[in-house]
Amino acid sequence: MTELDRIDLKILDALQAQGRLSMTELAERVGLSASPCTERVRRMEREGVITGYHAHLHPQALGRTLLVFVEVRLSSKSDEVFEKVRAAMQALPEVMECHLVSGSFDYLIKARLKGMSDYRSLLGKLLKNIPVPAESHSYVVMEEVKESMQLALGRA
Repeated sequence: MTELDRIDLKILDALQAQGRLSMTELAERVGLSASPCTERVRRMEREGVITGYHAHLHPQALGRTLLVFVEVRLSSKSDEVFEKVRAAMQALPEVMECHLVSGSFDYLIKARLKGMSDYRSLLGKLLKNIPVPAESHSYVVMEEVKESMQLALGRA
């Protein structure tokens, strides 16, 4: 992979903030002409630095007013168990994020739902689809203080 320079970081910052910029506008923001800017973006796409472009949706506007984090602790652990849990989590569209973590529990799961009945249903599916006995602790978010999908690259 090519080393990212100051201009690459400026491009990435701009695209994280507004992924629908035209190449002309992006080039102006980072101080390049359109052609070299486009080539840098295409290179970063080829190298997997840029993995996609996404619309950021407002959860409340779509009725997803409940944000829940769930800690899951497995009764036993093995590569086979981890693979089965991975497959089970991938199959649940309500699960936005699932992380295998170190510490006092094994998985941290994030879900946005319409309400408590959806959460109850999800929790049942989570525990049913895990291949070994598991214990869970849930945290319902009262207020979102900050949420960002942007990586802090520093102001290039």
